[in-house]
Amino acid sequence: MESIFNQYGWSVLSVQQLHQGLINSTYSISTSNGDYILQSVNHHIFKDPMAIDANINAIGNFLDKKAPDYQFTHLVPTQIGNTLVEWEGQYFRAFKKINGYSLTVLDNPTQAKEAASQFGKFTQILSQFDIRNLKITLPDFHNLSLRYHQFNEALNNGNQSRLNTSKEAISFLQSQKKLVNTFDNFIHHADAIQRVTHHDTKISNVLFNSENGVEKAICVIDLDTVMPGYFISDVGDMCRTYLCKVSEEEVDLNLIQIEKERWDFLKQGYLAQMQNSLSNFEKDHFVFAGQFMIYMQALRFITDHLNNDSYYGAKYEGQNFVRALNQIELLKRFNESIIN
Repeated sequence: MESIFNQYGWSVLSVQQLHQGLINSTYSISTSNGDYILQSVNHHIFKDPMAIDANINAIGNFLDKKAPDYQFTHLVPTQIGNTLVEWEGQYFRAFKKINGYSLTVLDNPTQAKEAASQFGKFTQILSQFDIRNLKITLPDFHNLSLRYHQFNEALNNGNQSRLNTSKEAISFLQSQKKLVNTFDNFIHHADAIQRVTHHDTKISNVLFNSENGVEKAICVIDLDTVMPGYFISDVGDMCRTYLCKVSEEEVDLNLIQIEKERWDFLKQGYLAQMQNSLSNFEKDHFVFAGQFMIYMQALRFITDHLNNDSYYGAKYEGQNFVRALNQIELLKRFNESIIN
């Protein structure tokens, strides 16, 4: 990687690969002039790395002018001013390392509030940013109507053996189609506003620090999926990943329970930043955000299972079916705990 280091003019003291992310390859670089994060962008997932580069720079330039004190992961330019380096078919970018740590799972409800506040703040502080200046990095990423269409296609063309053994799960997902109708009505409503949206609000995409025993979220990271979008994407992804103590990989469905306190803290944190920005119509769909995202992920998992694991892949036979059952159970628990 010496060729990459030379483009930044780094005198490198040490390199450590970080293994937390699943998409990009990430390295912690210590140099004589400071510490950096270097990433190789997975261009098989993100087909247009230059679009991501343009988005991060556009947001960074806006924040420099409008909110210079906001903690943001600015891209570091090379010696000739580029913030994206193409080298041997790969794309690299660097960030100045921010002192902090990320979590893989939540330990307590306060972390949900802190993280939700940071994601809300990110959207709020960019409320005057012209979303027409953002490029789409993952087309139709959170398009529930498309995901249901893909589900139907898998029902018609998928693995017949897997279709036969998935009938109960399929029937439940079909029974929830009203959520697709609600989604369509939502996105076409005049009071549903597109904003700068992160789209991947799992807990590992927030940096924390701790001072005097008090843990605080300090900024959001991993901006590859930042695009124009609706608040239900960010709130929904937090609901899907924050409210249950076990992950989407859990096989024992009895362990899938909603922690109501986490919901209350998540809502408090997000609305502390976005209360005055959301329309009444949007606020009325705050709970729907959780239903929307959990349901969509269940559809995606079972669709992939029926399509022989062509998208997510599988480490063992039936993994995506297990994931789908997990999300179906999570949706049921969400409906029981939050709505009823």
